[in-house]
Amino acid sequence: MQIVVIRFTVREEWTGRWLHLVDEFTRATRAEDSNLWFWWARCVDEPNVFFLIEGHCEDGVERHLKSPLIPKIQREWPGALVETPRVLMTTMPGDDWQELALLPVPVQ
Repeated sequence: MQIVVIRFTVREEWTGRWLHLVDEFTRATRAEDSNLWFWWARCVDEPNVFFLIEGHCEDGVERHLKSPLIPKIQREWPGALVETPRVLMTTMPGDDWQELALLPVPVQ
């Protein structure tokens, strides 16, 4: 599976509207066959920083980047951002999250 984490630093005046701005793309991506997850999170230390955490099947990112919404977000999102987003990408075996062996929770 392919894992992508993108860090968006949003202009202060956009922090309350960011999730609305990205909603159409979020819904479209979640509906893609190759999508495993597409989650937004907000940094608790920096309220104008949002993280996008994506999981896609093996060739999913390549197909995802062909979305007809890509040109639209390239036009609309930069105006709400302080800087070019930062990204981490990797390919991992499997298609789901693994348990964290360091912190097992007993079965009750």
